[in-house]
Amino acid sequence: MNTKYIDLIDQSFHFPQEEFTLEDKNLFFHGVDLMQVVAEYGAPLKFTYLPKISDNILRAKDWFANAFKKHNYKGKYNYCYCTKSSHFKHVLDEALKNDIHIETSSAFDIDIVQNLKKEGKITNDTYVLSNGFKRDKYIGNIANLINSGHHNCIPIIDNYEEIDLLSQNIDGKFKVGIRIASEEEPKFEFYTSRLGIGYKNIVPFYKNQIQNNEKVELKMLHFFINTGIRDNAYYWNELTKCLKVYTALKKICPTLDSLNIGGGFPIKNSLAFDFDYAYMVEEIVNQIKTVCDEEEVKVPNIFTEFGSFTVGESGGAIYQVLYQKQQNDREKWNMINSSFITTLPDTWAINKRFIMLPVNRWYDNYERVLLGGLTCDSDDYYNSEQHVNAIYLPKFNKEKPLYIGFFNTGAYQETIGGFGGLQHCLIPAPKHILIQRDDNGNLRTEIFAEQQKSEDLLHILGYTNLRQDINTTNQKQGIEETLPINSQQ
Repeated sequence: MNTKYIDLIDQSFHFPQEEFTLEDKNLFFHGVDLMQVVAEYGAPLKFTYLPKISDNILRAKDWFANAFKKHNYKGKYNYCYCTKSSHFKHVLDEALKNDIHIETSSAFDIDIVQNLKKEGKITNDTYVLSNGFKRDKYIGNIANLINSGHHNCIPIIDNYEEIDLLSQNIDGKFKVGIRIASEEEPKFEFYTSRLGIGYKNIVPFYKNQIQNNEKVELKMLHFFINTGIRDNAYYWNELTKCLKVYTALKKICPTLDSLNIGGGFPIKNSLAFDFDYAYMVEEIVNQIKTVCDEEEVKVPNIFTEFGSFTVGESGGAIYQVLYQKQQNDREKWNMINSSFITTLPDTWAINKRFIMLPVNRWYDNYERVLLGGLTCDSDDYYNSEQHVNAIYLPKFNKEKPLYIGFFNTGAYQETIGGFGGLQHCLIPAPKHILIQRDDNGNLRTEIFAEQQKSEDLLHILGYTNLRQDINTTNQKQGIEETLPINSQQ
C-alpha cells in the first residue's frame, strides 16, 4: 500500500516542482538543504531567500516586454516595489539591483527613500509614487523630497484637499497622479473603495483643481482593486471603466501619459497553484491598447506596484513539532515550538494559507492532524491546507523529531506581527536568517536577527530594574543567558 508521505504528495500533485525538491529524503527549497539550515541555526526560525526577489522582478519585466512586442505597444513599462509589503533593508537592496522604482504609503517611507538616495541605491530619476491618505508629516516629507530635486516623485492624489496642501509646501511646479476609487466586488461590505476619487468625479476634479493650476502637472491615473489581478468578469469590467476614464481625461489633459494598474499578482499558496501570469499581462496590455486605439488617444506608459509578488515567495518559517495531544477519538493536535498568531499573523487575522510541507521524514507513514501554537489562545492554530481542509504529516514519533516548513510567507508577516516588539503571550520572535548566493552561485547565510530574549521583552514592558536584577542574579550564579523558548533540534 502507498502509505508514505511521499506517496501522498506524488498522488496529489506534480512533484518535484521548481522550488521544491527532495534530496536524501529531505526537502530542499531553491536548492537550499533545509535540514542543514535547521542543524546550523535551530528551530523555530524564519528565513529570507533573497535571490527569489530578483527572480520575480525579472519574470514580470519579461512578461510585459513580450506583451509589448506582441501587441506593438509603444509605451514604456516601469516596475515599482510596494514597500509596505516589507520595508527591510535587505529586501530593498535586493529589489533595487533590478532597475526598479518605489511606491510609498506613509511619511516614514520617505525617510527610507532619503536613506536609499544617500547610499546611491536610487537617484532623482527613480520614480517615487506616494500613495495613501496624506497628513502633515507625509505632505512635508514629500515636499522636502521634491524641493531637493527629486523630479520623479509623484504624489498620488487620494482626496480633494491634497492639491492645496502640496501646493503650500512645494516650492515650484510638481507632478501628480490621481487614484481612482474603484467599485468593490459585490461580496464586500461596502460598494466603493475609501481610497481615491470616484470614477464620475475624476474629470470634474481635474478641471476644478488642476487644469488651470500652473504649479500642478497631471501625469498619471492610478487603478487598483482589493481582489488583485484575477481573470474574472469583475476585474475586466473595472479595468474597462478605468480605461474609459483615462481616455476621457487624456483628451483634455495632454500631460497625462501614464496608467498605474497597481499590484495584486497572486503568489503560490499551494502545490496545486495555477495562474497564467503571461496570459494576464498580454490581455491587460491588449485591452489598454484596444480601448486607446478606439478612442484615438496615445497609449499610456504602464506602471505596476507589485509588493507581495516581489517579496512573498522569498520567505519561509520552520518549526519543530514538540508534542502530540490526542484530544478525542478523531483529533490529534501537533504542537509546534512557536505561535501562529505571532509568527504568521496572516493565518490568524485574514485566514491566509501558505504552502506547508514537512522538512524531513517524507518516507514515513502519514496521519491527519491539526497544528497548534504555544499560546493559551484558542485561535492559535492552523487547520487547513491544500488537502481539502485537512493537514497530513508524517506520523508523530517522539524519538524522531519532525520539522515542518511554511513557505512564501515573505510579505507583511513581520510588520503585522510588530517585528522586534511584544508578541501575544510574550512568545519570542524566532531567529531570522538571510540566504544569498554569491557570484559563483554558492549559498551563504547570515543571521539577520537573533531570537528575542526575556530581557528584551521586559525592557519594552518597563521592567528595567527587574531586567537588571535577573542579569545580576544570573551572573552571580554563573548562569548563561537563556531563551524563553529554547531552540530544539
